[in-house]
Amino acid sequence: MTWDAERLTGPDGEDWRVPVSELEERRNRMASALAEQGLESALIDDPVELYWLTGGRQNGMILIGAEGSDIQNTHWVRKSLERAQYESRGDDAPDPIVTQPKTRQLTEALRSLGVNSAPAMLAGKIPHERWQFFSRGLSSLGEIQDSTYLMYGLRETKSAWELEMHRESGRINAEMFEAVREVGGEGRTELEMAAAADKISRSAGFGGRIRMRRWPMDCDRVVIAAGRSGAVPSYFDSAIGGLGASPISSLGAGHAKVVSGEPVIVDIVHLHRGYVSDCTRMFCAGRLDQESVNKLDDMAEIRDAVVSSLGKGDDCSEAWRIGSGMANEMGYSNHLMGMAPNQAVFLGHSVGLELDETPVVADRFDRELPIGGTMAIEPKVIYESGAIGTEDTFARTSEGMECLTMGNSWDLLTEWDS
Repeated sequence: MTWDAERLTGPDGEDWRVPVSELEERRNRMASALAEQGLESALIDDPVELYWLTGGRQNGMILIGAEGSDIQNTHWVRKSLERAQYESRGDDAPDPIVTQPKTRQLTEALRSLGVNSAPAMLAGKIPHERWQFFSRGLSSLGEIQDSTYLMYGLRETKSAWELEMHRESGRINAEMFEAVREVGGEGRTELEMAAAADKISRSAGFGGRIRMRRWPMDCDRVVIAAGRSGAVPSYFDSAIGGLGASPISSLGAGHAKVVSGEPVIVDIVHLHRGYVSDCTRMFCAGRLDQESVNKLDDMAEIRDAVVSSLGKGDDCSEAWRIGSGMANEMGYSNHLMGMAPNQAVFLGHSVGLELDETPVVADRFDRELPIGGTMAIEPKVIYESGAIGTEDTFARTSEGMECLTMGNSWDLLTEWDS
């Protein structure tokens, strides 16, 4: 090795590699799930899912055999093999890490590892052209099946280690809000405040990308919308998108300034070692009017009802009916999660290595948030004068719902001196 692997650390030399026990457990769970669905194997090459299974996201793929199949799990790497070996703990890695065979040799390489039929792949994530490429190349092994939702289902339940990653993400998220509180106030631009939060996030190890499943979504980690900025519609499938810095970056903070007495909504996402925390709080330069305060209290009441419903094991669709029903009774039907007709139709979204995981607090999600599931609950209302709302990220435990972000430790509203 001609390069210094010891540089691949977190802050102060911390070893940020995924524990081998995590990788082993994930592969075992996947092997069981493949067997349950009657799939012999899966070939995974999506960067997020590859990270979950291997501890890295080098250019390559991993073959996972179903339980009882006698297939040799193998991590194939095109680039960089040495780095992939290091990130997967080298000699302690659960399975072999070797150079990926050339495409024309792939079928024979799969057969040599015990594969008899075409492995399943992630039809929901890889480009159509790539899917067709593999379908043609592996045609002698039969038709490729889709394992997208099998994979999504496995990642819905977080391990104890993953929950620790979410908690640390939430701690850093709170520091980002502290930075906004320190630099914000009348006359400050949204971008100036976002930059202060960004500095905290980057210094703590944020890698620069928030990953989303739904195409063509992308996300800015600090959405700050001052006053009427909160009412500006955007492509983003959520209650608020913000102005953004320019038409090509039309999400997040923009060039608008804080005006005394106007609501300022701050929605911050942080990723710690890939794991999402998502939190929203309200700010105002000076005193926020009582009508807006009342709306904020109503959103907190809806949040509490949704959290309680999920904690009891209600289906996510039932939690949606409870929360949206309360909003309708309160008179927010045309303003909940946006202004009609540009309304988002959910009150909470699961998070993990991606921002938009499943399940979702929405109609037709007729299943519960599993124990170990992590979800951001975010009731918001949007008016021409701005956006009002709150959000925290929670994990469902055997005892109910644990808040992973600021929760009651940070007031719903912070008023800067004007």
